[in-house]
Amino acid sequence: MATTTISYSSPTTITCSVASTGSSSTWVAGRESNEIDNTTNKYVDALVQGKITVGTTPTASTQILVYVWGSDTAASTANIDVIDGADSAETITSAGVRDGFLKLAVAINVDATTSDRGYPFGPFSVADLFGQMPKYWGLFVTHNTGVNLNSTGGNHAFTYTGVKFDTA
Repeated sequence: MATTTISYSSPTTITCSVASTGSSSTWVAGRESNEIDNTTNKYVDALVQGKITVGTTPTASTQILVYVWGSDTAASTANIDVIDGADSAETITSAGVRDGFLKLAVAINVDATTSDRGYPFGPFSVADLFGQMPKYWGLFVTHNTGVNLNSTGGNHAFTYTGVKFDTA
């Protein structure tokens, strides 16, 4: 009789340079990560976790939002608003457009005016957001803290761990 067991990859860094990302009162301006291509590894899920560090004296009772986009083709050819699969600053056309293709994965509540405080998140399941794992996917991070995020790149981190099942 065959036995099926879960198998996890080593954590993989997601390039998403959110250092100094400005505040967006409408959550449409933010930072896009590099695209993750799942066509080779064919993970059935990816568990994402990380940390985002606020800047100097953020406004309390604000949020940092981590969204995920997914596509059956590479972002460079998928025509997903301004998403191009490259780690870059982006401004989504509108909140309505944003909500049509991005899935909200994490809402981090900034609950203090403490400068340079790190807010860890996750892990969350990418497959759960879409019903199954997309061929291509990436993150979009936005916030309304009233100040730029911490300017030191090493104070922010994004990783994913791929999930497969082995049968022996």
